[in-house]
Amino acid sequence: MAATKPEIKFTKVFINNEWVNASSGKTFPTINPATAEKIADIQEGTKADIDKAVAAARQAFKLNSKWRTMDASARGHLLLKLVQLIERDLEYIAHLETLDVGKPFLQAQWEMSLVTQMIRYYAGWADKIHGKTIPADGNHFSFTRVEPIGVVGAIVPWNVPFMMACNKMATALATGCTIVIKPAEQTPLSALYLAHLVKEAGFPPGVVNVVPGYGHTAGAAISNHPGIDKVSFTGSTEVGHLIQKASGETNLKRVSLELGGKSPLVIFDDADLDVAVPTAHEAVFFNAGQACLAASRLFVQETIYEEFVKRSKELATKRVVGDPYQATTQQGPQIDDIQYKKVLELIEAGKKEGAKLECGGQPTGNKGYFIQPTVFSGVTDNMRIAKEEIFGPVQQIMKFKTMDEVIERSNDTNYGLTAGVFSRDINKCLTYSQAVQAGTVFVNTYMALTPQTPFGGFKESGIGREWGEEGLHAYCEIKTVTVKIPVKNS
Repeated sequence: MAATKPEIKFTKVFINNEWVNASSGKTFPTINPATAEKIADIQEGTKADIDKAVAAARQAFKLNSKWRTMDASARGHLLLKLVQLIERDLEYIAHLETLDVGKPFLQAQWEMSLVTQMIRYYAGWADKIHGKTIPADGNHFSFTRVEPIGVVGAIVPWNVPFMMACNKMATALATGCTIVIKPAEQTPLSALYLAHLVKEAGFPPGVVNVVPGYGHTAGAAISNHPGIDKVSFTGSTEVGHLIQKASGETNLKRVSLELGGKSPLVIFDDADLDVAVPTAHEAVFFNAGQACLAASRLFVQETIYEEFVKRSKELATKRVVGDPYQATTQQGPQIDDIQYKKVLELIEAGKKEGAKLECGGQPTGNKGYFIQPTVFSGVTDNMRIAKEEIFGPVQQIMKFKTMDEVIERSNDTNYGLTAGVFSRDINKCLTYSQAVQAGTVFVNTYMALTPQTPFGGFKESGIGREWGEEGLHAYCEIKTVTVKIPVKNS
């Protein structure tokens, strides 16, 4: 597999179907994390550009606009046209993700296929979003209308940037909303290319706008903007708190938040270790550990603990880290120097607090932000590596005795995004699934996500759901219409 550097075609701000320079006159670099070298300079959008993008989106959302008067089925057809264009350019977009995020090219290609499934799913929903008739009391006829919420501000994370941009956009457009997308400053390239495809597909001006920039400027402008009706954010819990606060202090815009996690994965002693060990391995090392649903608290029953640790160490030492363009590479770099240093600092904290380092724990490679796959055993619940979201290739394995104990320890966290359980006994699996506080529970599998299944968190892992039919609800308002029925006098 050749290390092909794709031509960078779009680096400007996309507003009203036009490419423009940022109002600030500034640019910022996007960096290849595998080499720590600059890929390109990107126009730095700020509040002034968000204002322009919101104005364009509001114009496109007017009742007499081409977008609002378009048949719902026609919106679905436009989304299907967009899918065809993504499939046409799938390899190029995967190259952008590998270059900008550092993920292995084969993984990036797989993510593109999931993106197309997801957009097709929501394209099919476009003309199936409708209200109900209600048998109201008295001589009244009532019905509900399901209407688009309005202008959406979508703030996209850096770990799966194209997938998240497409998910938020497809859901918003299927419901009839318009959208302003702010990609992460670390990874703006694929979202900008998405804007190009949106225009080529024939979406009207102003329906989709993409403003690259920093979170504290462009992102904050979205959170505080009175012309935005809803914010959809995927990212850290800390920023989620700020967005929720901004909503309360401005126009009470609707907010959906998919935030951090410290997800438990429980392995009972009757589990099939030939399946459980490699699944647990991928569940934490996938995407260099940079996944909100990573199984970063691994609980293993004491009778199989030593064997599980031994097998986990063997897998981690064999994991291939390096050039994302090599077909044998399983793990790329961390996203940037900040994340790289954070992960290494938490590894050092694990060693200092008494966890046993089974393998890894060091930087690797001559350039870029690569870290060895790291496994800790002897981890206790009070250690930082057991409590904090590391977002890196670090597996911490903890020991438990009983069902009641592991349920209590699983729930002893502010997070509640995902959880998993392995056992041949379905009663154990269902008992744990019911008791654990998590938005998604995987049974004898992990990361089995599809467009049809809703995803989101309990507690501080978020508000609302993405994907599935439930993902549409956050982009809609329900309007009740009640009509008095004249009564004839006989």
